[in-house]
Amino acid sequence: MSYIGQQPLNNFVTKQSQTFSPDGSTTVFTLNFSVTSGVDILLVINNVVQEPGAGKSFTASGTTLTMSEAPGASDSMYCIFLGLALQTVNPGDGSVGTSKLVDSAITTAKLNSSLDLSSKTITLASNMKNTPAFEAFLSADQTGITDVTETKVQVDTESFDTDNCYDNSTNYRFTPTVAGRYHVYGKVSIDEAAGNTRNALSYIYKNGAEKARAFVNFHSSDSTDGEGASPYVSAMIDFNGTTDYVELYATHDTVNGGTGKFQGDSSKRFTMFGAYRLIGI
Repeated sequence: MSYIGQQPLNNFVTKQSQTFSPDGSTTVFTLNFSVTSGVDILLVINNVVQEPGAGKSFTASGTTLTMSEAPGASDSMYCIFLGLALQTVNPGDGSVGTSKLVDSAITTAKLNSSLDLSSKTITLASNMKNTPAFEAFLSADQTGITDVTETKVQVDTESFDTDNCYDNSTNYRFTPTVAGRYHVYGKVSIDEAAGNTRNALSYIYKNGAEKARAFVNFHSSDSTDGEGASPYVSAMIDFNGTTDYVELYATHDTVNGGTGKFQGDSSKRFTMFGAYRLIGI
């Protein structure tokens, strides 16, 4: 059906009303809603409609209703607001945007307990991510490791490096750019082919000094000791987000003082080094 002007709303409209309690002396009453003038209300006393206007039965402005005479204490008095209507409107499906919602208005009580987010993308704030983070591995043997000498492990191949904070070609160190507490870990596969290893150690260094170590001890003096070991070291370490850095070191002690190697491989993680930022602690 066509209309001239705005199409009528398809809903119920309820006019607002107000009942008064006259006492025989009061001529000024307070309205529940603000009006422009007396023509905005229909005032009824003892089932008789009152005429608005100056010099008539009453005047009204804002929330003030002024009677020309005080209604009697036993009079029945009420009004209907003609210029004010409350209506029930159901918005169309998919028509309410986020700008219509008050901030923080949606609580967990309004969320389905079995939401399916498998096909959705959730973007986390930066402070909710375990980044910066990296993991790298030694792609080939690092040889010539001197006996009883703490040597930096040149972990050269990155599996991932979220913020480019790990140097895998020069200093072999992790310098995160976000301050916080990190879980740092490393594993070094140490080999001494002659089978004369007495012990093997791996270390996490922070800013050039030992922060944590892992130790594998075979025997203190027997010449038939182990051939190699893979000590795994880890620690929670605080970083300032600017200059603090960590490196992976290792050493071994052999019966005959021979050299060893850190085992590496292009596909197997014999020797590895990694770290990630912790959240919530």
